[in-house]
Amino acid sequence: MAGFIDGVKKIFQGDTRLNNLVFIVFDSCRWDAFQAAKTPNLDRIGKAEKRYSYASWTSPSHFTFLMGMVPHLSPKGVFASNVYRDEFAQWSRRLNVPDVEFGKFVPQLSLPYFLKSQGLRTEGVVSLPVLNPTTSMSAHFDRYELAPSHNDLSVIFDGSDSFAGIKPDRDKPGFFFINTGETHYPYLLPGEKADDLPHISGVHGVFKHLDDFLKNPSEFLQGKQEDEFFTPEQFRAFYEKQIACVEHLDGVVGRFMDRCPENTYFMVMSDHGELFGEDGYFGHGPIFHEKVFEVFFLEGKLP
Repeated sequence: MAGFIDGVKKIFQGDTRLNNLVFIVFDSCRWDAFQAAKTPNLDRIGKAEKRYSYASWTSPSHFTFLMGMVPHLSPKGVFASNVYRDEFAQWSRRLNVPDVEFGKFVPQLSLPYFLKSQGLRTEGVVSLPVLNPTTSMSAHFDRYELAPSHNDLSVIFDGSDSFAGIKPDRDKPGFFFINTGETHYPYLLPGEKADDLPHISGVHGVFKHLDDFLKNPSEFLQGKQEDEFFTPEQFRAFYEKQIACVEHLDGVVGRFMDRCPENTYFMVMSDHGELFGEDGYFGHGPIFHEKVFEVFFLEGKLP
């Protein structure tokens, strides 16, 4: 009987419950790789747009996300302040709140802080170590953890014996901030190993050996060779593997959608793009190139 009454209220008065908000970042996924992938589940949420990242590297890009900003459309002929204003106004629709007050967003300028003030519990699960819980990214979250694997979104959703998964609740809505690394170099699916792939030191190698280099650069470099640059065939293989990773993630998200309550709103995007040999570049970070700023963005309520 209670369920019938709730249904009648929903029809005649509108559903006034807060939405669960699921915010998913496909790390390093460039726009055209996403566009080339088959994504039937994500297509149910909304049509993907080509947008532009505020940064070319994981940490600063995620920091802007946690300020309440998403990839932008780079509009011409408008004041930047108006772009921020119009973007912030979208949180009313995303949360199912009639009027979002910007005054509640300042001075912290923190999305998790603001969402807690609206009544949501806040959870963050990240796959890339540069976002780990000891960084400032974890501020204002009720729960913030590094995922058990850097490339397994299904474990983030479903959990394991030692790790609690993501569980949106119909009556106790939450904000779930998720970063997953399948689309990040070396573009591995769960269970795959990188041993047979071309190797670059990457950010983790840089951090690992930076102190040794600064103490004695000549001794550190003696006998060492630079990582060999990739061939066009290897670049193409990376690009195609990123597409395959997107299609895998679409299936994982689809299975998660099947167990989410109806008041769940999804925001799915990439934090920055990736260079696969264009103009002599590979990767992302200290690169100024359109392909590293082109990202996908889609959003919508659970269909």
